[in-house]
Amino acid sequence: MPDCDRCDRYFNSWSAFDQHIRDSNNHWVCEDCHIDFGSWLGRKEHYVQSPDHDYCQYCDLHFDTSSDGLQSHYEDEHAYCRSCHRVFKNDVGLHEHNRQKHAGVYCVSCRRSFQSPSSLHSHLNSSVHRPKDTICPFSGCGMAFINNSALILHLESGSCQSGVNRRTVDNWVRTNDHSHMITNPARLITAGERGNVQLLATEQTWNGRAFECVLCHTQFRALIDLNRHLASPRHQEKVYRCPLNTCQTHFVSLSGLCQHIESERCGVTKFRVVQDAMNNLFSGVARITM
Repeated sequence: MPDCDRCDRYFNSWSAFDQHIRDSNNHWVCEDCHIDFGSWLGRKEHYVQSPDHDYCQYCDLHFDTSSDGLQSHYEDEHAYCRSCHRVFKNDVGLHEHNRQKHAGVYCVSCRRSFQSPSSLHSHLNSSVHRPKDTICPFSGCGMAFINNSALILHLESGSCQSGVNRRTVDNWVRTNDHSHMITNPARLITAGERGNVQLLATEQTWNGRAFECVLCHTQFRALIDLNRHLASPRHQEKVYRCPLNTCQTHFVSLSGLCQHIESERCGVTKFRVVQDAMNNLFSGVARITM
């Protein structure tokens, strides 16, 4: 005769015993693990703690352990920190957690997390947080940018109404950087003439499948795309260099160098001589002539 020690009861059959286990508030069975708990709370803690269960204790929902269903559920339905694998009561709690524990990758005003400190730095220096107070100095343009590198990129792209383009900017810097603060004189010798040569692809670059760049063998579907590639800085000499002696990273374009300096990766902006040189350079941008 089956009996229940916990309830001190005897049953006439196993079916009656099973019915008792299912209906009694003294029995809370985990069907997957075949464990009988004495309370609902005990079984719930088992679901939460056991690696054999993917269980959301806030929604009382089970998920397939072979998938990422619980992770997706947390991200979609709860205030969840992926880095710490913690669920918070609400978005305010998650925000305070991120502000205190993940300050290096968390934008407080946007309530947005980033993969790395450098990504956060780029975000904070973007137009989201910085005003567009750098005005293109050429008459008839008037476009505004968040920093000098964006202005130079605007000029290099040839989109300015003044007609200035990358070749114009390069020639102007070569002429005015007398002390070679940001240009490499050795590379200027080999790049000087080539920098003023315009590469143009023709139909003869078709290789039977695509238009192919003879310099790097990259293939393009359209001839216009190949010519855009040839007009880009891709095959130009890296004549620009970081003025910091311990860095000396080289760049193809002035905008690339400016972005490097503005990023403060190497600390070059801490030196007054560099600040003065760059300020003098940008104060003379309006004097660029075609």
